[in-house]
Amino acid sequence: MLRIRHEVDGGPEVLFAEEADVPAAGAGELLIRVEAVGVTLPTVRKVREGSAPVPLGGEVAGAVVATGPGVTGFTAGERVTGLCFADAYAEYAVLNTAMTSRIPAGAGAVEAVALVRSGLVARGAYEAARVEPGESVLVTAAASAVGTLALQYAKAGGAGRVVAAVSSADKAAFVRGLGADEVVLYGDADWGGPYDVILDGVGGDLLGPAVRALATGGRLVAFSSGGGTVQAYELLVRGASLIGFQMRAVATGKPELYERWLRELWQLRAAGTLRTAVHEEIPLAEAARAHALIEQRRNLGKVVLVP
Repeated sequence: MLRIRHEVDGGPEVLFAEEADVPAAGAGELLIRVEAVGVTLPTVRKVREGSAPVPLGGEVAGAVVATGPGVTGFTAGERVTGLCFADAYAEYAVLNTAMTSRIPAGAGAVEAVALVRSGLVARGAYEAARVEPGESVLVTAAASAVGTLALQYAKAGGAGRVVAAVSSADKAAFVRGLGADEVVLYGDADWGGPYDVILDGVGGDLLGPAVRALATGGRLVAFSSGGGTVQAYELLVRGASLIGFQMRAVATGKPELYERWLRELWQLRAAGTLRTAVHEEIPLAEAARAHALIEQRRNLGKVVLVP
């Protein structure tokens, strides 16, 4: 099978394609023939910034080829999507059943990787913020796969003012089309606050300005892999809260809630309340181009690799 990996850390240019053996499904695992791979910012950052080469993980979707020992509830031929932590950039991948769900009839693999993981993160971050009707919400990384869905959750949830924060003005029309009432740029001196809620998918150097844009009693939910440091005094003077959110904690620690959110996600998609945005479908062998798109912040929605 074709597989993408890297032996040294660096930019997109360190990725290369190779032939590899098809993996085997272990206990509690599924082997799938991959139809689509969602490229995530955490994976792009790990290639660039990691202390050592790591397996290229990501969201994948495809058809079940084989089930491992002890697996129940899944059969060969079913189409599924899930999070693969090792060698997701390949023609075949192994998924843990705890992080896998079925794709409804009529839905495609590309749609699944654009909707499921990103939609669950957007939903979880929005829930963690405890948004009240009429409150103002700022979404950073608003043109990303998670950001586009977070904007839509905020509009559907009754937020009074939904503002998108993006890296460049050429993304403004795109995020307005997904429900943003206003658009601000990261480089603006004034982000148009104060905001009751900020959903932050960037972190790093933007975490400080985001905290300073909070209203008194505001809540910032950080769900990115970008890290960052916040001075406690910045929260203290605003009576504000900083909340961390990670989807894996819900999937493994609260499986019933995870399943309920998953069902509701597909229902909202079917009703037209949520729309997925796919920037481009890129051949698997051109994974370096996909990483470059995300590093350069040029993507509008999800970047998907297609074997």
